[in-house]
Amino acid sequence: MEEKNTFYLVREEILPEAIKKTIRVKEVLKRGEVRTINEAVEKMGLSRSAYYKYKDFVFPFYEASKEKIVTLSLLLEHKSGVLSRVLNTVADHSGSIMTINQGIPLQGVANTTISIETKNLTVDLEALLDKLRMIDGVRRMEVLGQV
Repeated sequence: MEEKNTFYLVREEILPEAIKKTIRVKEVLKRGEVRTINEAVEKMGLSRSAYYKYKDFVFPFYEASKEKIVTLSLLLEHKSGVLSRVLNTVADHSGSIMTINQGIPLQGVANTTISIETKNLTVDLEALLDKLRMIDGVRRMEVLGQV
């Protein structure tokens, strides 16, 4: 019988320290802040055996979102240019907009849903989400799902 892989999206604060440190080791290695796994695990205070135990099973959300379509729910202020800035930010990082749905503004805000293809993003998804949250006029943003 073939074993099925099941994935879960879990908030970082409930993860054991060894798993959090494994993710940080992978990140510093990826960014080139250290040259070797030995340096990275020493910097994070993690044993090599713990790193090797978890390294192939944990990864940040944005890595799981690579080459996927991510759907975002946004609450945008009803001001000229807010949606345009959101779309331009996605385009500036080579994201491809698949769908846009925006409701009629009520009480000065509009609910908007955007689906983004992440295959060609020039930044990781978390960085893009942070940039979108920082746009003046974006009141709230949530990831609804991904396919």
